[in-house]
Parts: sequence; structure tokens; C-alpha cells
Amino acid sequence: MPNFCSNLAFFRFPRDPARCQEWVENCRRADLEDKIPDRLGAVAHACNPNTLGGRGGQEIETILKDTDETSEQEQKHKETNNSNAQNPSEEEGEGQDEDILPLSLEEKENKEYLKSLFELLILMGKQNIPLDGQEAEEIPEGLFTLDNFQALLECQINSGEEVLRNFETTAVNTLFSSRTQRRQMVEICESCIREETLREERESHLFSIVTDDVVDIAGEEHLPVLREEFIGFLPYEADAEILAVKFHTMITEKWGLNMEHCRGQAYIVSSGFSSKMKVVASRLLEKYPQAIYTLCTSCALNMWLAKSVPVMGVSVALGTIEEVCSFFPRSQLLLELDNVISVLFHNGKERGKELKEVCHFQWRGRHDAFEILVELLQALVLGSDGINSDTNIRWNNCVAGRAFVLCSAVPDFDFIVTIVVLKNVLSFTRAFGKNLQGQTSDVLFAAGSLTVVLHLLNEVLENIEVYDEFWFGEATNLVTKLDIQMKLPGKFHSAHQDNLESQLASESYYKETLSVPTVEHIIQEVKDVFLEQHLKALKCLSLVCSVMGQLKFSTSEDHHADMYRGDLPNPDMLSAKLHCWRIKWKHRGKDIELPSTIYEALHLPDIKFFPNVYALPKVLCILPVMKVENERYENGRKRLKAYLRNTLTDQSSSNLTLLKMNCDIKHNLELMVDTYVKLYTSKSELPTENSETIENT
Repeated sequence: MPNFCSNLAFFRFPRDPARCQEWVENCRRADLEDKIPDRLGAVAHACNPNTLGGRGGQEIETILKDTDETSEQEQKHKETNNSNAQNPSEEEGEGQDEDILPLSLEEKENKEYLKSLFELLILMGKQNIPLDGQEAEEIPEGLFTLDNFQALLECQINSGEEVLRNFETTAVNTLFSSRTQRRQMVEICESCIREETLREERESHLFSIVTDDVVDIAGEEHLPVLREEFIGFLPYEADAEILAVKFHTMITEKWGLNMEHCRGQAYIVSSGFSSKMKVVASRLLEKYPQAIYTLCTSCALNMWLAKSVPVMGVSVALGTIEEVCSFFPRSQLLLELDNVISVLFHNGKERGKELKEVCHFQWRGRHDAFEILVELLQALVLGSDGINSDTNIRWNNCVAGRAFVLCSAVPDFDFIVTIVVLKNVLSFTRAFGKNLQGQTSDVLFAAGSLTVVLHLLNEVLENIEVYDEFWFGEATNLVTKLDIQMKLPGKFHSAHQDNLESQLASESYYKETLSVPTVEHIIQEVKDVFLEQHLKALKCLSLVCSVMGQLKFSTSEDHHADMYRGDLPNPDMLSAKLHCWRIKWKHRGKDIELPSTIYEALHLPDIKFFPNVYALPKVLCILPVMKVENERYENGRKRLKAYLRNTLTDQSSSNLTLLKMNCDIKHNLELMVDTYVKLYTSKSELPTENSETIENT
């Protein structure tokens, strides 16, 4: 029988001195003979992993900041000591912090052990290795298997890592590889990395926030939150008001960002979540009027509008489009599609070549995505059907199965009517959206053309009978060309199957359930997102030098820029400084080109001589709607999408995602260890190689 007992959460040393002495003798631990029963009980309790839990993320973040500050103070203290050592004339002991006690050898060894565990967790996060691996219920009874973390830990011990080998025969190995312990350590890793990513925001003060579509993480819905990079997940709430409160709490209290410094918010979500995120946006605007609700450059206006339409048929159609886009970009499948396009466009080879090039990129993100889809529809139907009916068994079961699904979803009357209606309705916002993501002068033009866009959409709504008749006619012609049956949704089809005028009834059905609500929603959505402050921010682009030149230096940005007075160093001098800025560029040398973007203006060598002018581009650059050189939000979204696409849902982790997404961020292991020690133990209770063996006695 081994000379140590199992790691039981309910174990306590007896309080009776005689029984306690008997326990110590049985343990064969001479170093414990002089300890009283109360002290032995406290040591065992401190080592129990069940007593370490219950710490929330908010407390970790708070402790982390305190620990970071303490580390800086300790560093300054060391520098002071070194300085004093070089100047012996100064009074001895002056400036020393008597509270900082040196660590014992055992405490240092334990911190090194913790550091090794944190290194292992970071490695697993970077390499996207799930912590637990195989679920317990999947393991046959009686068969023992290590989870991923324990397996890697054992591998490092076997490879001869000294720090870990010293603890191999002690209970520390078992204690620190427990799931409770790992969860605590992962939370600290996540918090440390987030602190590093948000450091820039705290230094520059101003920031914007963007959320992407809701994702499934280990069976729970989460809302990804991005700044320039991914910074974390917010557990999703069905109730919009509760979601708004939790969103605000997460940003301000847990992540420590001051919403008074937020200048923009954008939400890229699908129809079921769009209305809820609008509630979040409005609640934040009520508290922080300068956190303007905008679009995001990483999503085309037309796709953003389509995703927000609260019509089930539209949501289904968008899901089908996403499936098509994720299916065909694979090299061999794309080649099949190219061959089909060549056959269909043999009389229009130039257009066929253009469509092939479009298919090789993410055309779903284009401003004319629905026009492209309608034009490619026949090729998509024939391509998926050819893959599904292939008799040479060139495709595996997964590819064949997905092709079979597309063979049912794409040549569907309801799908075709939906995409035709979306194509036609969104044709009125296509040029507007393209300008918003175009050159600086195009963006400024778009800001001034909103009234025209809304006028056109309202005209469509007023004459919906006429427009819908054309749209439905286009859809039926396309269906006839593809030899697709006009099969309407269930109940409606059953009720009108014997009606000689069923086509007229079908047109009326789609007008009331699709065309009218889609047009009404898009009108309201455009009004909601392009509020006065949003338009003013866009019109501030008139201070960009190339735009001033196009407008013959006769612009006046004062009344637009006034919304950012609080961010200006000398707001009372704004008008005069902007005038000087215009005069400077109006009378420039003939060989000097006018900067054409905010980014270029911000990096002009002499712009800092115009503090007010310098401050405005800095604010504008952080708005999600502004397109800048580094495509900041797009890069963060791409990395997040790639991670989620390559990770099984049940193996994804909201904590480890941050490690994977920010693998280039430096990792302060000392800070992680100090935070852990400060949060879950005290220095006197930090487990040591000797004392921890008690836990297994």
C-alpha cells in the first residue's frame, strides 16, 4: 500500500492532538511533527482544488491590473536599489519597500512549476489543441486515458524537464492538472492577453467596438467582440435588454474600457439577432452619444441590409448562399464550376471569363453579390447536379452529400423568388454602398446622396404593385429556363393547387410576405444607421487634402467637426486652424501631390503643427465605417472565421480562442504566475514540494 492517501476533497487533519500525531507518524514526515493540528488542517485545506474556485472573471481582471502595477513598482524598486548601490553616500535603506519579502527556495521552485504549466497552456492555445480531449462518457468503462493537457504534461516530464520532474512524485502534479485548476489558469491567460491587446486603447483613449455574427462555442451561443483584433466573447442573451446590460458590463467592468472614449459601434449579425443588437446600440447611444452607430467596412452595405431583413425566407436564402460559397471554392470543385460556366457562356466568352474570376474570390462580400448569384444560378444548379450524379466516384461521401443538399436547395422556387427580389430591391442601395467603401471623395459624395436613396426606395414602396409584377415575372422566367417546378410553401400550395389563377395568387403571396416587408425594412434600416451624427462624421472627410482640392478649397468643415469638440486640444480655435489648413494646401508647390486618404493625412510630417486638424483624422480613423490602410476589422474577422471553421464546436473554447487569435501577442509568464498566486493562494500557502505531499497522504 502506498504511503500516501488519495486526493479527497473531504479530508481534514483531526483536531485531537493525539490522533493528529498518529497521522503524522503514519505519513513518515518528520518535517510536520512540530506543527499543531490547526496548522496542518489549514495547509491541507489551502491545497484542496475545490477551495480555489468561485473566482469570477471580473475579479481576475481586477487582480491582474493590481498585480501588473505591483510588478512595475517592484521593477522601479529594483532600479532604485541598484542606484543606491552605486551611490553609497545616500542614506542606507532609503526608498526600500519593506513589504517585499524575498521568496524561499521552495516558493521559487513552485513558481517555476506554475510558469511551466502556463507555458503549456499557451502552447495548446496557439496550436488549437483542446484541453480535455476525449469526453469521459466516450471512454469505455474500466479504460483509463489521459486528457490532452495531462498527456502533454507527462510527455514533458518524461523528456526530462527539471522543473516538472522535481514534482513528479508529489501531489502537486495531480493538483495543478485538475480541471478546476486548469480552468482558473486559462482564465488568467485570457485576461493577461486581453490586457495586452487593450493596452493601446487605454493609452490612446479612443476606440470603437464591432461584433460579428453569433457563434456556437462548446454548445453555447456567444457574440464575438472585436476592436482591431478579436478581444473576447460575450455569452448571448435572448432578451435584448439583458443583453444590452451585460454587454455594457463586460466592456466597462470586466475589460476595463471607458465607454466615454468610445466613438463608434457596429454589429454584423444575421436577421434573428439584428433587432436585438439595434437595442444594444440604442441603449449605448443613450448613455454615450458619441459612440455613433455605423456600418463596418468588412461587410458590404447590401449584404448587411439583407442579413437584417426579418423574413424567414430571406434567412434561409442567405444560409443557402453561404453553403454555396463554402462548397465551390475548393480547387477541384471550382474547376468543375469553371467548366460549366465555359459551356453556358460559349457565346459570351468575355463575360464567362469575368464570372470565373469572380468565383475564385469571395463574391458573397461584393456589393453586387445578388446580381452575380442570379447570373450564376444555372451554372450552380448544373455544377452541383453533376457532382451529385457523378458515376466515376471521384468525390468522397462528404462532398457528395453536400452536393446532394445543394441540388435540393438551389433549384427551389422560393429560393429563386427571394434572391430575385433581393437583387432588385438592393439595386437602389448598391451604388450608395459601393461609394461608402470607395475613395475618400466617393464616401463624401455618398454622405450627401442619402436623401436621393431614401426617395427612390420610398417611390418603390408607393408603387410596389408595379415593381413586384416585374420582379415576379423575372423569377418565373428564370424558373422556366431552369425547368424548375413552381412549388410554393406548404400551406399556400395546398390551398391553391386547384385554382386556375394560382400564378396570380402566388404573386400576391410573395408581394405581401416578401417584397413589401423587405422594402419597408430596408428603408427603416437605412434611416436608423445613417443618423445625423453618422453623416456628420462622414462629411468630416472634406478636410482630406485631395477632397479640398476637388472642391476648390471652398469647403467648411467646422459645423461637421463640432461633434468632436471634446476630443480637440483647442476647440475654440477649430475654425481658424481649419482655415489655415486649407490655405496651406491651396498655395502648395506645384510638385506637391495632395494626400488622398485620412491615413495619408494622419502621417504627414507637419500635421502636428495643426493640433486640431491632427486630432480629427485620429478620431475618424477608428470609426468602423472608415476604410483605412491596414483593414483592421477585416483581418480580425478573417482570423476568427478561420479558427471557427477549423475547430469542432464541442472542442472550441471561449478562453483558448483569445490565445489562438492573438498568438503574436507577447505573454508575460511572470505576470500570469503572480496573478494566480495573488488570486488563489497567499505566499505563505503557496504549495511546496514537501507540503503538497500531505494532500495525498
